[in-house]
Amino acid sequence: MTRRNLERTFLLSFVFILMSLLLISCEKPAETGREAEKLNVLTEKVEKLAEKVNQLSIQVDEMAGKLKEFSEKMAGPQRGGNLVLCVGDEPPGLDPTASASAAIDRVVYANIMEGLIKVDRNGKFVPGLATNWQVSPDGKVYTFQLRQGVTFHNGEPFNAQVAKWNLERGAAEATKNAHPEFFRVIEKIETLDDQTLKVTLKDVDALFIVHMAEGDAVMLPMKAYENTAAAPIGTGPFKFSKWTRGDSVEMVRNENYWNPALPYLDKVTYRFIKDPSAQIAALKAGDVDIIGWLFAPELAADIAKDKRFKVLAGASTSEVIMSTNNKAKPFDNKLVRQALAYAIDRQTVIDLVMAGYGTVIGSHWPPVTPYYKDMTSRFPYDPQKAKALLVEAGYPDGFAASIKLPAIYPYSQRAGEVIADMLGQIGIKLKIEIVEWGFWLDRIFKQKEFELTMIGHAEAWDIGIYANPNYYFQYDSQEFRDAYAKALKAPSEAEKAKWFGRCQEIIAEDAVNGFLFLSPSLSAMKIELMNWWKNYPTIALDCTEVWWKR
Repeated sequence: MTRRNLERTFLLSFVFILMSLLLISCEKPAETGREAEKLNVLTEKVEKLAEKVNQLSIQVDEMAGKLKEFSEKMAGPQRGGNLVLCVGDEPPGLDPTASASAAIDRVVYANIMEGLIKVDRNGKFVPGLATNWQVSPDGKVYTFQLRQGVTFHNGEPFNAQVAKWNLERGAAEATKNAHPEFFRVIEKIETLDDQTLKVTLKDVDALFIVHMAEGDAVMLPMKAYENTAAAPIGTGPFKFSKWTRGDSVEMVRNENYWNPALPYLDKVTYRFIKDPSAQIAALKAGDVDIIGWLFAPELAADIAKDKRFKVLAGASTSEVIMSTNNKAKPFDNKLVRQALAYAIDRQTVIDLVMAGYGTVIGSHWPPVTPYYKDMTSRFPYDPQKAKALLVEAGYPDGFAASIKLPAIYPYSQRAGEVIADMLGQIGIKLKIEIVEWGFWLDRIFKQKEFELTMIGHAEAWDIGIYANPNYYFQYDSQEFRDAYAKALKAPSEAEKAKWFGRCQEIIAEDAVNGFLFLSPSLSAMKIELMNWWKNYPTIALDCTEVWWKR
């Protein structure tokens, strides 16, 4: 029976009972108390029946909702249609092998470009351009079986020789790759045939497969890679079409994709809109179909109330930190950095900056990733303890410093303002400077000209950056390097957990950076858009399996 028929039946029953009561009451006056009592009993029964009708109506609504969900699942993916996806940050280029910017991976990784390994929506490492791989008993030799018949968007074939060239390019002295250490662990590379690649490492590397699944390790064509930053060529489900600087990047279906069932969409356009309010306005006006990463979580509840849209709230791997230049005075003093850690109320930062969305962290490791160790209790909010540490460090009256905040990320500016107020309460006077993204990448990330800044580190397994004293926050700890080396060479899962856990302890104790919170993955979209990732276990906004319900 349909919901409409059920409601009609209940309504007719209710009306019939009411009419019967009226007829009874009109037959003759209620001359005795007994007749009045009967009328009261009947009235109570009618009220109870009305309550049951209401309960049944609610149950019908719930059943209708479940039926709708079931129908959507049974309908299956539908091919065709265009998608306009809104993101806040325009990438500085489109070559993930030449920049550390996460904005690049969000656009091109898994869409235009692919690596040997891929991360799926559940955070698992699955075949990419390699169909499978075997690891030798000593953990040093990886043998990859590559897909047959794969071509780049310009027609060049992908094979073992191309894969070898890409890995060697990442390790070269003149490489522009932000993480050459991913590739310099390799001792030699052999091409056993066109579809077999044998990689021998200098030593055991527990994160080698992890790194092969990152944007730094995507495959480029050997003959047409020079212009990748402006016009990327890959093997992915979509082909680069056009980049309108300051506005959008367009990509279209790759008709020769190695998986003929994918993608479902004909075209994807990434629109770059920085202001969160403007993003919401564009969504409501129909100018965009989805906000891929909502940087203004306080607006999520309002969107969710609109029946035209839905909001997905999941987990990400992006640690938002107050990056600290460990070579700049007075932040070269561990006592000062620990004072900062005590002075920041991280849950309040989440509440004020992220509308309560987010997870407190105490070190540089996402709670959603294996080997996580909870360090959130190491520096509880304690302004008095913070002041005492400043006195011990030789700054009884506090000091002045600057914090440079990238204009591209609204959460960074809001968090900077909240933290500046908290640090002000212990005598640290922070000057807030808003800088453009290009300035941040050049002057802060590359030239290290800063004291404090605020940024999200999106990579899931990037704790190894603390082993590099030349990285932009210039942390130099032999103890950490030793622990990290042991973690990379760990022969068992228990040993990996032990040493990766120890790495988290060391940087937490040294208060290398202000470890704040794990950013939530919040996306808002039209109700008809299907199969978008709820959780973001990797940086990419993968559109390969997304489709429209018609």
